[in-house]
Amino acid sequence: MVPAPTEPLVELRGITKRFGRLVANDRVDLTVARGEVHALLGENGAGKTTLMRVLYGLARPDGGEIVVDGQAATIGSPRDAIAAGIGMVTQHFSLVRPMTVAENLALGGPGFRFSGSDARRRVTDASERYRIRVDPGARVGDLSIGEQQRVEILKALARDCRVLILDEPTAVLVPQEIETLFSTLRRLVAEGLGVVFISHKLGEVREISDRVSVMRRGALVGTAPGSTDERELARMMVGRPVFGVERSDGDGAAERRPALIVRDLRAPGHGVAALRGVSFDVAAGEILGVAGVSGNGQTELVEVLAGMRRTDAGSVTVGDVELAGASPSEVVAAGVGRIPEDRHASLVPELSVAHNLVLERINDFRDRGRLDDRRIRAHADELIARFSIRARPDDRVATLSGGNVQKVLLARVLSRDPRVVVVSQPTRGLDIGATEYVRSELLARRAAGAAILLVSEDLDELLALADRLVVMYEGRIVGEMRAGDADAERLGLLMAGRTGDPNGRAA
Repeated sequence: MVPAPTEPLVELRGITKRFGRLVANDRVDLTVARGEVHALLGENGAGKTTLMRVLYGLARPDGGEIVVDGQAATIGSPRDAIAAGIGMVTQHFSLVRPMTVAENLALGGPGFRFSGSDARRRVTDASERYRIRVDPGARVGDLSIGEQQRVEILKALARDCRVLILDEPTAVLVPQEIETLFSTLRRLVAEGLGVVFISHKLGEVREISDRVSVMRRGALVGTAPGSTDERELARMMVGRPVFGVERSDGDGAAERRPALIVRDLRAPGHGVAALRGVSFDVAAGEILGVAGVSGNGQTELVEVLAGMRRTDAGSVTVGDVELAGASPSEVVAAGVGRIPEDRHASLVPELSVAHNLVLERINDFRDRGRLDDRRIRAHADELIARFSIRARPDDRVATLSGGNVQKVLLARVLSRDPRVVVVSQPTRGLDIGATEYVRSELLARRAAGAAILLVSEDLDELLALADRLVVMYEGRIVGEMRAGDADAERLGLLMAGRTGDPNGRAA
């Protein structure tokens, strides 16, 4: 463990926050120092975001105090936090997309007005002062995710922010954008800024942070140097040893007959084509990873393969069955397991775990036209034990954690032993323990001979699990490689649409 800093900017002392009988924060002490990146780790529900919402005035604590520059501070709203020099950039940006950068920075800022030339000048001055390049006249909706994030950071800094809270800031960035973000943070920290960096990505935490504080079940379990080994940080988070989950070398999957064949697939989007001639194969016992920045056709590809979106042209073959344009029930009957990115949309939150587990095969549990509740419950008991679901058969899915919701979906799909599994963003929003479990289940299906199409925006996940990778950009596949030949820089360039040489010249 590391000693407390000598130049604290903000101190949280004994912060307690309750929601009914749930204690989200239990007497938490945390100090953020001048000139440091202080990472905050913990599983989902550990209390990280709640603690930062207290600091930013989005939640009122039930106990404890906040000290800023050695003086007790009352922070009851984001306006109070901003006045105290505290800024926050959340996962979901609070920008108005139809408005310009200058207009967005003017919103809520006491020093900005909506006079166009004055607002642009002030943004230009702030951009030069903090060396964060933005175009004041650009419409936010036309910017990349990385550019929008820079606008959010500049908006906080322009309000004289001295402590910047970043909640999962790299979740939607390509590798080059992450490098740019980290370069910006290092420069700002060298000038005295204090940063709170919330993330599940332990490698990034070790790369950028000076200190790491770990929360578990609402309490702070310890603070360690940023260089602490990933396995030790994971152990602190979950209270037990955690082992990295990754594929073993394949056993000739490339020589097997393809189980899923996609040829020249074309599908409509919102005003423009979402899929523009997509072709690939996935062999039995292989995981094919699909990389790409969100919005480049991955969602539509999964919807077509799941029977949820019509096609304009092309074919999708599983075995000898043509599935382009098939219904969801026909897709399932052909032996395809579907795990979409929105896990909640695939389940009925108000129904029980038991009934959600049989939704795709409800007719198998009828007796003379009526549902056989005894068999449904017995089926649920079996799958709850097999997939380690922390719930009872009668519990409503709406009451479960994100990890257990995903386990219910995995159990429903994988218990049928599908020959092909189409899975999208399987660990998005999950903590390290649930992530480890989900990845292990996918590798187990691969070992059992299933062909798996894995769509993920987490490059670490793709590199750990996939045998081969393809990259999608603007509805097309722009690159393919063995996972062992891939690296983050090459993938990042392809994801940004640069299919030529490393200097960015297009092919």
